[in-house]
Amino acid sequence: MPRAGTTRSRPDRPGAQEWVPPRADVEALTRAVHDCRGCELWQPATQAVFSAGPDDAAVALVGEQPGDQEDREGEPFVGPAGRVLAEALQAAGMDAEQVYVTNAVKHFRFTERGKRRLHKKPVVAHIRACVPWLEAELTAVRPRVVVALGATAARAVLGHEVRIGAERGHVLDGESHDVVITTHPSALLRLRDRARYGEEFDALVADLRTAADAAAG
Repeated sequence: MPRAGTTRSRPDRPGAQEWVPPRADVEALTRAVHDCRGCELWQPATQAVFSAGPDDAAVALVGEQPGDQEDREGEPFVGPAGRVLAEALQAAGMDAEQVYVTNAVKHFRFTERGKRRLHKKPVVAHIRACVPWLEAELTAVRPRVVVALGATAARAVLGHEVRIGAERGHVLDGESHDVVITTHPSALLRLRDRARYGEEFDALVADLRTAADAAAG
């Protein structure tokens, strides 16, 4: 999998490679991630959030980063976006318990507003710093298809900037797995128009079906 950029690292963003155990399985990676100091995001976050699902899944879903609820509970996609994703997987005929779910960035990046912690998009340097974790877990799981949920995930998986509208829904050939790019479920939650929500939800379901078919074929 390509590296997500080649920008010079800062002292507080040395990259995760020092903390990623070599040739490790998912269980070992899950234990090791809590010691990671690959970027500064570990400091304000409650904990690292790694992955969920079987370590031999045919389909892996990669999101952006943990949200507030995920940061508190230590599990990916347990908040509102996770509920949308679960509904979309069900509509696509996929068993949510049979897919591997992770994020490109393992710590929650946020800004505080009073008592609220508001999502703040990771920058390219955060993606690049965290890529060793994603590389290691995809090497361990060996999925047939990786679904990149949103632009941040697509950049981490492919190593370059991606226009979701231009690339979504296609099966892209990779060295060790195919890639399907789609929108992040959280993008649907920001839509106020219910008709638009239905259209975008159906498009997400269609992309997931494309991934499932590719994994089966």
